[in-house]
Amino acid sequence: MKKVLSVAILGLGLGIGTTALAADGAELYKSKGCVSCHGEGGTKPIAPNFPKIAGQNEAYLLQQMKDIKSGARANGQSAMMKGIVAGVSDEEMAAIAKWLSTQ
Repeated sequence: MKKVLSVAILGLGLGIGTTALAADGAELYKSKGCVSCHGEGGTKPIAPNFPKIAGQNEAYLLQQMKDIKSGARANGQSAMMKGIVAGVSDEEMAAIAKWLSTQ
C-alpha cells in the first residue's frame, strides 16, 4: 500500500511541475524560439512580413499555432513555423497564447 501511495504522490508531483512550466508563457515564448522571429514580447518581428503577435486574441493565437502544427494552415510563413510548433505541446501553446494576448 505504501508503495502505491508513494508512486501516486510522485506522479502527482510530476504533473504539478509540468503544469507550472506550461503556465509560464513568457519563458516558453523564449525557450521555444518564438522570440527569434517575432521579437521581444511579439512586438518586433525580424522581417516586415512576419506578424506582430502581441496583443492578439488568445483563442486566435492558439488556433493559429494548432492549425500550423496539424497542417490545416499552410499559407504565408506557416511552413517556417511548422518545424517550431512541432516541439510545442498543446499546454505550452495555450500558455504562450495567453501570455502574448496580454502584451
